Amino acid sequence: MAYFLQLVFAGLAQGCIYALVALGFTIIYKASGVINFAQGEFLLVGAFLASVGTFEWQLNFFVAVAIALLATILLGIAFERFALRRMIGRPVFSIIMVTIGLDILLRTGVVMTGRSNERSPATPYSIASGINYGGVHFGANQLWTIVVTLLICGALYVFFRYTRYGLAMRATALDQEAALALGITVQGVYALAWGIAAAVATIAGIFLAINVTTFDSTLGGIALFAFPAIILGGLDSIPGAVVGGIIIGLIQLLTQGYESHFPSILGTGFDTITPYLIMLIVLLVRPYGLFGTRKVERV
Repeated sequence: MAYFLQLVFAGLAQGCIYALVALGFTIIYKASGVINFAQGEFLLVGAFLASVGTFEWQLNFFVAVAIALLATILLGIAFERFALRRMIGRPVFSIIMVTIGLDILLRTGVVMTGRSNERSPATPYSIASGINYGGVHFGANQLWTIVVTLLICGALYVFFRYTRYGLAMRATALDQEAALALGITVQGVYALAWGIAAAVATIAGIFLAINVTTFDSTLGGIALFAFPAIILGGLDSIPGAVVGGIIIGLIQLLTQGYESHFPSILGTGFDTITPYLIMLIVLLVRPYGLFGTRKVERV
């Protein structure tokens, strides 16, 4: 039983990381209808800057994180302003290719610094620290991942429900033409969405780097597991992104923990394809996800 609970706890923490990455995808998609394939590299850049700031610039961890957040937010806003805004009215495929280009550019930029080899992640606590209870180890990083994810979800709920800019983003997501008629600056909403997405990706990257105990240029690949999460929860649903991320994390860690018990059936590494199997099943049964909006078009 303790082994099962350990896997559930680890899966919940991993699912929170997926949820943060998925939130970035969903916020941008709801605001502008764009799927940002560079979301994983925002995660990479944020974790990289936090690590460099802590170990090379000798900054306090929280100061390094603040610098990483500011840098990625400005990067996201700048990309929307000088690249995507010029793509308005272009085919969707062209816009997707631009975000893929940004993905390659950011990853290459980190590698070209010469500091992208495996290194210790920035962290304010010992990687092995935590508490033990009932035979289960509750790691400090996993606990903080869950707590911070809950705080971010709560902050986003308040932001979208009660603040002026949050309401503007919701209005733009529902009907861009109506939002323009009400005097909402849609371009500002797009920029804000990219800034928020970059910020949550940075936080996810910092926790992920601590979780895997090293930082390297492949860190952004975690975004590939966020795709099944947003498909499961619904591409245009913010609560769905969180729920989907947690479900994918739980299932993946449980599969990882028990696949060795059934080697003749599952083999090894089956946990890496489990999220995509779930994604395919969801697409066949419920294409719009658990919380996604079903679109009805007249023909």
